[in-house]
Amino acid sequence: MFFGLFRGAANRRLIDRMHDEIVAAARDPVLFRAYGIDDDVDGRFESVALHAALVLRRFSLLPAPGPEIARDLADALFRYFDVALREMGVADLGVPKRMKTIAEAFFGRADAYDRALRDGHTALCAALARNVYAGRCDADLLARYVETLDHGLAGATLAELVEGPIFAGRPKESHDAS
Repeated sequence: MFFGLFRGAANRRLIDRMHDEIVAAARDPVLFRAYGIDDDVDGRFESVALHAALVLRRFSLLPAPGPEIARDLADALFRYFDVALREMGVADLGVPKRMKTIAEAFFGRADAYDRALRDGHTALCAALARNVYAGRCDADLLARYVETLDHGLAGATLAELVEGPIFAGRPKESHDAS
């Protein structure tokens, strides 16, 4: 049923929509205002990496074509990272080195968040404090937000994720800040 959807232009539209949803969720002002993520290049990267890691984790656990969607979505994320670097003025010769650094950081965080979600709240707090906050503050509130997102994604079927929205159960500011 789904295999025909993931070819050509239909696949590109789906992946672009998912990418846009991840970026929109990651750029939600509440994350910077109520959760204290730095509103700078590093903080925005951390937020995108966190949201994307959760989505990729879910698709990777689904039956086919879930893992294929995860691969296509990861490829799209890195295409957009490449474009962002160039827009920030990184010279063509410097882009590959920066992309390698970004890939290592992204996949390292994705692995850390996956392990932490399996190991529990304390482990997740530690991973978020280390990566998102560089050890500067407590990550309990952000960990609860991430656990809510992960729970919502875990309960979604492939069809629900494909039809969207990806983050249907995303907490709102009034709930988050309490």
